[in-house]
Amino acid sequence: MSFQYLGQEVDANTEFETVIGLEVHVQLATDSKIFSKAKSRLLEGDSVSEESVNANTTEICAGHPGTLPSLNKKAVEYAIKAGLATNCKINLKSIFSRKHYFYADLPKGYQISQFDLPVCEHGSLEVELGENGAISKKIGITRIHMEEDAGKSVHLSGFSLINLNRAGTPLVEVVSEPDMRTPEEAGAYLRKLYAIVTCIGVCDGNLQEGNFRCDANVSVRPKGSTKLGTRTETKNVNSFRFVEKAIEYEMERQRQVILSGGKIIQETRLYDSQKNQTFSMRTKEEAEDYRYFPDPDLPPLIIEQSQVDILRASLPELPDQKRDRFIAQFGLTKYDATMITAGKSLAQFFETTVLGSADKNFSKIAANLLNGEAVRLLHEAGIEINESNFKPQHFSELAKMINDKLVSSTAAKQIIAILFSESTPEVGGVAGIVDREGLKQVNDLSALEPIIEKIILDNPKQAEEFRSGKEKIIGFFVGQAMKATQGKANPGMLQDLVIKKLKE
Repeated sequence: MSFQYLGQEVDANTEFETVIGLEVHVQLATDSKIFSKAKSRLLEGDSVSEESVNANTTEICAGHPGTLPSLNKKAVEYAIKAGLATNCKINLKSIFSRKHYFYADLPKGYQISQFDLPVCEHGSLEVELGENGAISKKIGITRIHMEEDAGKSVHLSGFSLINLNRAGTPLVEVVSEPDMRTPEEAGAYLRKLYAIVTCIGVCDGNLQEGNFRCDANVSVRPKGSTKLGTRTETKNVNSFRFVEKAIEYEMERQRQVILSGGKIIQETRLYDSQKNQTFSMRTKEEAEDYRYFPDPDLPPLIIEQSQVDILRASLPELPDQKRDRFIAQFGLTKYDATMITAGKSLAQFFETTVLGSADKNFSKIAANLLNGEAVRLLHEAGIEINESNFKPQHFSELAKMINDKLVSSTAAKQIIAILFSESTPEVGGVAGIVDREGLKQVNDLSALEPIIEKIILDNPKQAEEFRSGKEKIIGFFVGQAMKATQGKANPGMLQDLVIKKLKE
């Protein structure tokens, strides 16, 4: 059975293409809110009680009649820096508008945002895709506009509560072009944008607190079609992996709806990470539904070109620049350098770890340690490396011990897990852990020879296969020997010795 969709004949064998555009809300790391002097975040030295419900709220945040907004200069500077770092054109004149909709956590009945004339437009990001980041793709950025956040509704049984601490928190919304075609591309774009805004210091980047969250617009169409299908918007996803999984689910859901003869409804959806599925929240509004018009309380925002030039000169080394320097200076692969520079704190940690060393092999080992077991543990805990028990001197010591063949990569994983869990490792640092846990690598041939000889004797069939030309089976013997030595044997020495003994 076939039918028409977007002007093309489709059936169960039709290959579909996904069209993805992302809207990312980036919370600006200003001390105060965008239009009032209320604190926008908990500052160093604040007590927990100062973060209590509605504590960081003024009459402006609560939308009291007669109050007037006053624009935060620092928020404007941060928005411009975000635009410069993403190759945007900076509009020297931009307009604030009122975006009207009613919801309990929006006390004014409208949100102050920017509509037809935003502060930044026409930018782009280059993302790395494929194995080891070998493929590059440019993703367009339509606009970056400033706006205020809404409050937070807490829905309980039979009633709801409102916390206005977030109301008026400064945001920029980064709106991409619909240039992405796969969840992988969407994830790469988000990670690159996150690396940039945290690197230049305009966003704290706390994903758990919603400081960097994404709305994913997804539609599907028959491959080769130039028409766009009806899109859905999945709101407020604050995890890179969850965005990818939400897109995966939504693209397949839409394909199944189309093939069953159904119709895609333009709507807002939410993603349930427990069930790994999206579900309908409300039908999607269009721009005309919001009744945008210029805010009469805020004059046009006029920026001098000299101000833009000063902010451009103040930008730090950006992630792509840092990545290229790490490749040249430390001999890292493009993949390793991209991973290391994906977060500001990880990049700083790595540089401190390898500080003063000219040995590129040492730097590569340090990068592998961080990108492997260390990052896995950090992701599981949901924290940045500067919030963990890890210390650069410990990784420097561990990388040197691996480089000197004093510990194996298998033992290194155990050591990293211990460093992660112990806030104050015993005196002696990594060397103390190695001695305490008995993790020193075995480099003594006389200790390894009887172990290998016994393994060969116990496995005559596999030994004969090796001697008949099946050399790949060497991995079996090396694995058995590593198991017998509890991962302490020097792998290179072990392999050479196994081959020698099998050939005798």
